[in-house]
Order: sequence, then structure tokens, then C-alpha cells
Amino acid sequence: MTPPATRRKVLTRGSWPEAQRLTSVLRRETVGGVLLIIAAIIALIWANTPWASAYEALRDFQIGPSSLHLNLSLSAWAADGLLAIFFFVVGLELKREFVAGDLRDPRRAALPVVAAIGGMVCPAIIYVLINRGGAVDGWAIPTATDIAFALAVLAVINTHLPAALRTFLLTLAVVDDLLAVTVIAIFYTSELNLPYLAAAIVPIALFALAVQRRISSPWLLVPLALVAWWLVHSSGVHATVAGVLLGFTVPVLAEHGEPDEHGPAERFEHAIRPLSTGFAVPVFAFFAAGVTIGGLSGLTDSLGDKVTLGIIVGLVAGKLIGITATTYLTAKLTRAELDSELAWIDVAGVALLGGIGFTVSLLVGELAFAGDHTSADHVRIGVLFGTVTAAILATIVLRIRNRVYRALDEAESRDDDGDGIPDVYQHPR
Repeated sequence: MTPPATRRKVLTRGSWPEAQRLTSVLRRETVGGVLLIIAAIIALIWANTPWASAYEALRDFQIGPSSLHLNLSLSAWAADGLLAIFFFVVGLELKREFVAGDLRDPRRAALPVVAAIGGMVCPAIIYVLINRGGAVDGWAIPTATDIAFALAVLAVINTHLPAALRTFLLTLAVVDDLLAVTVIAIFYTSELNLPYLAAAIVPIALFALAVQRRISSPWLLVPLALVAWWLVHSSGVHATVAGVLLGFTVPVLAEHGEPDEHGPAERFEHAIRPLSTGFAVPVFAFFAAGVTIGGLSGLTDSLGDKVTLGIIVGLVAGKLIGITATTYLTAKLTRAELDSELAWIDVAGVALLGGIGFTVSLLVGELAFAGDHTSADHVRIGVLFGTVTAAILATIVLRIRNRVYRALDEAESRDDDGDGIPDVYQHPR
């Protein structure tokens, strides 16, 4: 009698090298997330003190050459300039995932890609339904996931999330970033200057040629990157798109064809990620999160606004429903089953972490409501409250399961033969 075929499983742990790489990335992102939270708290407190005018004056202080259309406020420099560094690292991560990570395998990539799409579509629909006939331009605000903030929350609650869920969360966030950049480029470009955009191809192509030839001199690459950034910025497309495009050009494989630490993308990421997570993103958060609430009455008015409500419900309920439902449906449609060590409540916990949408959500909010200070303030309050609510609910759900996670973490760390590789990666079930 032929035994029944083993059903394919979803949310299983990957290979040991991939687990090592993800652990390293997650550790660095966690530090950045803590700095981001601190910067946001300082800004929020400062903006609600008697010295709020000093914060606003600093945020709105303009600097830069007008002849190059770069006489921008410090907050604009943070959003357009510093976040380009962050998105350059995003481009490197995306390239790494597509070439040597989980996204290179269509079967493993399908789940996080579908989950990310569901986690963007559902919040957008909820926001539009709440704001129909009103400020629908902000539909993309609750669609983003801030992986650094989410990992900082995980560090604070000290939960031992197993490797499969960490991989799912990080891969989902990487795809989410790609979709967010696409949305920004397509839907939040108000005026397009084609000559500048066409001219940007030249420095990007030269940058690509240099890195493909393994030239890593900052004296060549940084000027090319700056020119590409300026041309994209002048074209009307948001300048952070230049960061992603430049990141895409960097090779992942080393010269001998292996995706190890000697590959250009890995070396670039190691060099630039500290600047991104330790400076660029926290500074952006400092200038973006400072909103004057106006006491209890002001907070009540803001929470009653449809923009604020759409963002909060989108980030919390939208992400939870979108990610969990698409993951469940994908498993059912492909006749796969959840890994026996996990439960669907674990997916729900990760989905709630996906509702932590701080950095990119604030950026999209600035683009959606540029010049509308009232709506911009409502966006900040909505993002802050939605993020905090999602973080609290994720904490509750994940802490309930922490005993299970601790046991899985111990099993994934056990190395009885002492060869430096945990046994579960050598003898998979």
C-alpha cells in the first residue's frame, strides 16, 4: 500500500546560513528601532511643552542652495535626503533576498509576498471606506511596516520568536518596503520632469558599472549617488526612490559566485546600515513625530477625525486581517499546512507586529498631505496611536505563546555534537 504523500508545510525554518544572516540583520535592526523610539518620544514630548515653538523653528529651518532647488527645511532634508540612505539599504536587502535569500525560491517567496500584498490592500481598503468622499489621498499611510520598530518591541517584551516566524516577518517587511517604494513612485509623484528623470539614468548607470567592476571607492561612488539623488529629486519623483535603484545595482555574489560576506552587497550593507539605523532614521523620526496634541480636548478631536481613525483601524485591524487571512488562504489553496510547531495565533501575532508602521507611514503622510498642516497632524497622531496599539496587542498575543517560543528557541540552539551548527538544521524533521 502506498503511503499518503506528505503535505507541504508553510512557515518552516530555513537553512542555517540564512538563519545566521537573519539573526545578524535582526540584531542590528533592533538597535536602530530603540534609537527610533527614543527620538520619536523626545520629539513628541518637546512639541507638547512650552518650548514647542523652538522645536517647530528647528524643524522648519531652511538650508541649502536655492539655485539647485535644494533650499529645504531640516524636516524635508530628513525625509528626502536621510531616508534615501535608509532606502539604499532597503535596495541592498531586496537584491540580497531576490538573489540569495528566500525570495529566490518561488515556493518559499510566495507566502511572504502574498501576505505583504494582503497586508497592504486590506488597510488601504479600510482607510478608503472610513474616508470615502473625504481625504482618500492618505490611503497608503496604514500600509507600511516598520521592521526596526517591530523588532525593538520584540526586544522589549523579550519574546523568543522562533526562526520560522522571524524569517517570515523580515521577508514580509522587505516585500512591504518594495511595495511601499512602488506606491510612492507611482501615486505620490505630483509633477514629473522627464528631462531630469532621463538624466538620472546616467549617474545610476555609471554607479552600476563601477560596482559591477568591484570599484568601491567612496570618492567615486558617493558623488555619483549624490548626483543621481539630486536629479531624481528635481524630477518630481520622491528622492528616496534613487536610494532603492542604486541599491539594486550592487552585486550580491562575490567574484567566485558565492553569496557570502565578501559579496559587495553584504559589504555595503555592513558599512552603511549603522549610518541608516543609527542616524538617518532616528533623525527623520525626530522631525516627523513631533506633533502638538493640544491637551485632552485636542487629542479627542484628533482621534475623532476620519483620517486619524482610518490610519489606526488600518494599521491594527487591516494588517491583522490582511496578513493572517492571506496566509491562511494561501495555505488552504496550496493544500499546505502550518508547521506542527506553530499555531495560527502565532501568525496573528506577527500580523499585529506588521501594524507597526512608523517610518514609511509618516513619510507617506507627509507626501499625501503636503501643505495641509491639520491633516498632517492627524496623520502623526494616527500613526503613533495605531503603532502603539498594534505593539500592545502584539505583545499580549506573543507573550501568551512565549513558553512555546522559549522551548523552540532552545531546540534551535541545541548543538549536541559541538560542531557549531544547531542540530535541527542538520537533521530536519
